[in-house]
Amino acid sequence: MNLAIRDINYHRGRFALTCLGVGLLLTIVMSMSGIYRGLVEEALVLIRAANADLWVVQRDTRGPFAEQSRLPEDVRYRIAIVPGVREASPFVFYTIQRQRQGKPLRFAVVGYDLRTGSGGPARIVAGRPMQQKRFEMVADQKIGLVLGETLRLGLHDYTVVGLTRGAVGSGGDPVAFFSLADAQEIQFVKDNWAVRNARERAGVAYERALPTQPMLSGPLARQFADNPDLHQVNAVLVRLDPSADPREVVAAIERWGHFTVFSAEEQSQLVLQGNVDKARRQLGLFRALLVIIATVIIAQIIYTMTLDKLKPIALLKLIGAPNRTVVGLILQQSLSLGLIAFGIAVVLGNLTFDKWPRLVVVETSDQFMLLGVVVAICVIASAMGIRKALRVEAGAALTG
Repeated sequence: MNLAIRDINYHRGRFALTCLGVGLLLTIVMSMSGIYRGLVEEALVLIRAANADLWVVQRDTRGPFAEQSRLPEDVRYRIAIVPGVREASPFVFYTIQRQRQGKPLRFAVVGYDLRTGSGGPARIVAGRPMQQKRFEMVADQKIGLVLGETLRLGLHDYTVVGLTRGAVGSGGDPVAFFSLADAQEIQFVKDNWAVRNARERAGVAYERALPTQPMLSGPLARQFADNPDLHQVNAVLVRLDPSADPREVVAAIERWGHFTVFSAEEQSQLVLQGNVDKARRQLGLFRALLVIIATVIIAQIIYTMTLDKLKPIALLKLIGAPNRTVVGLILQQSLSLGLIAFGIAVVLGNLTFDKWPRLVVVETSDQFMLLGVVVAICVIASAMGIRKALRVEAGAALTG
């Protein structure tokens, strides 16, 4: 009978608990790799879903995901007539936090042109896309809203007509999609109390500035106070004709002097180098530290298991067992521990990663890489136990 299997059966309870503990540790190691990849995926999901060739933003800014960018909505028509431009669509992006059922509700708002669909949800997993320009929304499932539910935002109620999955902003907040007009209104339109207050303050200011023209000061104050930013967008998404030269289009748009233009790849790099760069580096550091910690813990466990078997090993030597039997015993137990723990980590990951608050993306290559690391750790760690076991004298079996 295989000595390693026989020893494992003899101490099956302790061995099972050890495998479970190491498996939980490897689950955390695997999750760090998945969180690292997931952070990148979340940061780029809206850029990829938009499927735009160019991003036109406010001059000297870095786009809606890196910093605040404001453009008049009507610039889309100027951009649309540039030679080589097939389609120009306005895009709005910002994050809000409200109360719902006594709990904070935080999500990113995306407003897009329903006619072109640029910047909208990539796929609908339940319900339908928006069909009306007002008072409908498509929400990511992680927000927690259900089909048919209404949500009060600003002055109006918005009905959830569709659900999507995996739509998150660069900061990891789930996304709700609205028509362009609704997204602008939610962001800029003030409630009735705020409008009255702003009108009163503006009225006093204009009466003092124009004391001899009361008929003019009132309308000016009203125009100034009532939502002056309503028709602002954060970017214009541009799709090019297949035959267009992107460099010529960029040069033509930037020639006006009011805009900065980025390609989709440049916008992606700006997001990765800005919003998520420090988080990526910190997760990479944590991943390296966890691998080191796992190596130390597994090595200590295997060495302790070897120490517990010193007397049986001495007895094996006393009856004439060769060194390869001792080496096989320790190495097989080490590999069994590592492989079983790895299997536990894979199963736990598959069952739980999709329920984590942030996206966890574990690819097959990551699992094979972790498997290789685990096997290497077990072989290296067992070397210390093997060295200790080979030094045991056969006569130690006869001592107390």
